Amino acid sequence: MKLGDLLKEGQIAMGFQARDKWEAIDKMVDLLVAHNAIKADQRAAVTSALVAREKVASTGMEHGVAIPHASIDEIDNAVAALAIAPEGIPFQSADGRPARIVILLVIPRKTVQKHIRTLAGIARLIQYEEMRDALTNARSAREALGVIREEEKKDPA
Repeated sequence: MKLGDLLKEGQIAMGFQARDKWEAIDKMVDLLVAHNAIKADQRAAVTSALVAREKVASTGMEHGVAIPHASIDEIDNAVAALAIAPEGIPFQSADGRPARIVILLVIPRKTVQKHIRTLAGIARLIQYEEMRDALTNARSAREALGVIREEEKKDPA
């Protein structure tokens, strides 16, 4: 499954702000609840799994990207949220730069093998500077989603 298939416009936050990665994760899970991607009673389990994963090792990558992710039993389908944070969020990234693109991914534990490819696809998607620039320069959630889907059409995986 590709990121463009998981995301809906309501699960994309433009002009996103957070003091740190913990607040970013919390606000992004709230976004998933608000747009019915996860149920309110799943919120605690989802947040707990994401925080636990983040405590093992930061999901802050390089080039201003973070991909907080976790697998849990409490959900049946993979869900994602995207935050574009022009000011950046401290994410303990590998290169020390704040995250301007945060892609949150939660996967059902029973299908984790299937979704390893989803995570790899996301990593491939954001490895190119032009793609990261297009996302951070998008003026709306619709435009950001269009950028992702167009780029994913180029990748046969």
